[in-house]
Amino acid sequence: MKTEFTDISDTQKKITIEIPSEVVDTKIDRVTSDFGRSAKIPGFRPGKVPAKIIQQRFREQILHEVTHDLIPKAVEEALRERDFDPVDTPDIHDVVINKGSALTFTATFETVPPIDPGDYETFTLRRPPISVEEDAIDKALNQLLERSARFDPVSGRLAEHGDSIVLDLTREVVSGPKSTEVPPGQLKPDTHKGVTIEIGAVANPPGFDDEMIGLDVNDVKDFTLSYPVDHATSELAGTTVRYDVKVKAIKRRIVPELDDEFAKDIGDFENLDALRTRVSEDLKKEAEQDADRQVRAELVKQLAERVTFDLPEALVSREVDRRVEEFVRRLLEQQVDPKKANINWEEFREQQRKPAQEAVCSALVIDEIARRESLSPSEQDLESELARYAERAGRPAAAVRAKLEQDGGIARVETGLRREKAMNLLLSRAKIVTV
Repeated sequence: MKTEFTDISDTQKKITIEIPSEVVDTKIDRVTSDFGRSAKIPGFRPGKVPAKIIQQRFREQILHEVTHDLIPKAVEEALRERDFDPVDTPDIHDVVINKGSALTFTATFETVPPIDPGDYETFTLRRPPISVEEDAIDKALNQLLERSARFDPVSGRLAEHGDSIVLDLTREVVSGPKSTEVPPGQLKPDTHKGVTIEIGAVANPPGFDDEMIGLDVNDVKDFTLSYPVDHATSELAGTTVRYDVKVKAIKRRIVPELDDEFAKDIGDFENLDALRTRVSEDLKKEAEQDADRQVRAELVKQLAERVTFDLPEALVSREVDRRVEEFVRRLLEQQVDPKKANINWEEFREQQRKPAQEAVCSALVIDEIARRESLSPSEQDLESELARYAERAGRPAAAVRAKLEQDGGIARVETGLRREKAMNLLLSRAKIVTV
């Protein structure tokens, strides 16, 4: 087998391969024999069709099978001889194959050139000071108050601004973009039972609050609202919508007083001062964790700056895909339909390119440092990480491990642990300055 390598760039390579004709012909004859055992051609008994006729009748299929058997093995051998490790499957093109001739083709691929991480004893990282302001404590306490609010039924008066009103509600688009897309009589009303709406909430449709004020329990009302063309909910923008509502209940949100009794109600606190102390400690812990994240982020940035070559596009695209998939997963966890989230996905992907490039650069340097320092996770490290996976997923650790092994995910977990060890090593040797 003849091979010729060409450097297109630091990361892009091309290899031209020629497989000898005798190897090609031997494979063609073997595949022809396989076809001949099952081929049904008029005038010939099964298994008795001459090879020449089989090769004429099934030429394309035979050559296709030969190339798909010989080419991957030839590429793998050529890459192994030159010690190349492609970041993605090589792109095969310019394939020429005929019986009696050598099989020639070209494979292009991307690879990562040798990386010099430089002196990684010299990192200087900035850490913000840890401080908890009284205003932050007050804000956290007020948030606790808001979350502890209760809803008491309203009696003896009509609904007013700030009340929460419980409705059976039917909504139907009667004109506008959505109604014109659907044939008359086929646009189904949207019905909800026992929906709670706060009168005056920012998310309410324009004009909806005015229709609710003054209603009483068991009141029935129908009305229409016109949505502006720039409304946040795209399927309702520019439409006129008919509402039919029946009031089931009216409630008023009651926020408790910030006092000793409130502190005792929400936890094992002797008084308000004890609660305030706990909130201060929690805020300090959060500030420390945030400071740690900022230090790590600066380390990642400085690591990325040590990669001086253009990154393989396959690695960047893979990281962009991962970030988009992670964002979609978070939307689904929040019960938001990604298709209806009014997001320009092409623009969003482009926004991910720069942070993706930085992440790939830093990962390449970290991997090289881990290799040089012979860092690898122990079985105990792996077991602990899988236990954390299982706890988050609410599943048995054995089931999580079996699933990861089935999907080839154990290697990804080990890579993450190895990188974490390298990061901890770098942080332990870095100079961290409080700024």
